[in-house]
Amino acid sequence: MKITFVMANWKSLAGGVQSTGDLAYHLQKRGHEVYMVSPQKRRPSGLQQVKSLLKGKGLIPWKRTGPSHLDNLDLPRRILDHPPPVTDADIPDADIVIATWWETAEWVANLSPSKGAKVYMIRHHETHDYLPKERVAATYRLPLHKIVISQWLVDVMDKEYGDQNVSLVPNSVDFKKYYAEPRKKQTVPTVGMLYSPLYWKGCDISLKAFALASEQIPNLKLVCFGTKPPVPELPLPPRSEFFCQPPQDQIKDIYASCDAWLFGSRFEGFGRPILEAMACRTPVIGVPSGAAPELLSDGIGILVKPEDPEEMAEAIVKICQMSQEQWGQMSERAYTKAISYTWDDAALLCEQVLEKLLRS
Repeated sequence: MKITFVMANWKSLAGGVQSTGDLAYHLQKRGHEVYMVSPQKRRPSGLQQVKSLLKGKGLIPWKRTGPSHLDNLDLPRRILDHPPPVTDADIPDADIVIATWWETAEWVANLSPSKGAKVYMIRHHETHDYLPKERVAATYRLPLHKIVISQWLVDVMDKEYGDQNVSLVPNSVDFKKYYAEPRKKQTVPTVGMLYSPLYWKGCDISLKAFALASEQIPNLKLVCFGTKPPVPELPLPPRSEFFCQPPQDQIKDIYASCDAWLFGSRFEGFGRPILEAMACRTPVIGVPSGAAPELLSDGIGILVKPEDPEEMAEAIVKICQMSQEQWGQMSERAYTKAISYTWDDAALLCEQVLEKLLRS
């Protein structure tokens, strides 16, 4: 098949961009002709810059180039010489054309039939406060076949948009990039988390849980990383270790430096850090958001109630007080679960979905 992926922004370190690239690469490995296209990033308007300054956030950073999860993937791609939208003139005729973000769904919906059967790869329910909610929601009603990455998104598309014809193709991770050798617990009890000031990421829940657990484990250490430095509104505890946009080959070491990884997202399309941490043999304590219910059940991790830092703190204490043997068994269960489903598996599932779509 000839398959075109329409991206909103090639130059990005977002997890969704990484997952899209990994899936496209493994479809290419299966013999499909894959092509990726992205418009130039749109420069922030003067009004947007003024609003950002008035909110005390400073100027919105803008540059045409920057690091991307896709830089090291051998994928045919084109960054257009113009800002959005992507139109017929920008992409080749193909069998399938895949939107990968709500804006790209609008563009793909307007493409000619010659550009391929239209698919919407949905990696989150993007009705966030900082986005045009009604416009985003409208994209989920477009006549595009939906591929989603978690059972939660299958349920959302059914209950909120009345679409029961949705295909599930879960994420995997690159096990050459995320891995660790078997190990013992840390000398100093250590938990980790992905840091983001976005409310729906739930870092405030994880930080509160850490503070509560520290009352029982005074030498408890926090390790975290993020794409931007911590903000005053969401400070890190004293003696925390924070890595800002660490090199990609360092992230596995961050995961492997922890006895447990905290996942507090209020809602999430999938929750890649869960799987990344597990691939690095780090047990995960998480709320039932995104793919957490599927990934952390049956003693593989610890699921806690949403908005309940007290229960998350209890789970932290439980893991930190495990014997080496108990922790090692939990670590091994997490690793075994993580490697049980690969990007090759995901590519095969996706291939089957696309072939069925072409036959219909």
